[in-house]
Amino acid sequence: MTTLYNIKEMEETRRLLRREQTQAEEVLWGVLRGRRLENRKFRRQYSVGYFVLDFYCPEERLAVEVDGNVHDSDEAQAYDAHRTEAIKGLEINVIRCKNEEVLGDLSTVLKKIKSNFKQ
Repeated sequence: MTTLYNIKEMEETRRLLRREQTQAEEVLWGVLRGRRLENRKFRRQYSVGYFVLDFYCPEERLAVEVDGNVHDSDEAQAYDAHRTEAIKGLEINVIRCKNEEVLGDLSTVLKKIKSNFKQ
């Protein structure tokens, strides 16, 4: 049986993404790390298959994606839609927010995340 989570081939990609996180990812990680958000454990740059999720809460099966301007093109939006559907097919809920939302209205982003918690 092959593992689906944090496969070895994606290790360097995950490491690079953690080193080169955006300002918005850094801000959000400051709130999510160490069970700071309603005692939920989040992982940063966690891979599911060949997709790397910005943040993932295993107990909630919840992925949080923080999108920069690169996600605004039609091509990127089509890829993101395909990626989201593939991840949802693994029974992982995906929520997306923009860098500007995280940097400008963090409390609303956190409410959006918490509203996706089961309990």
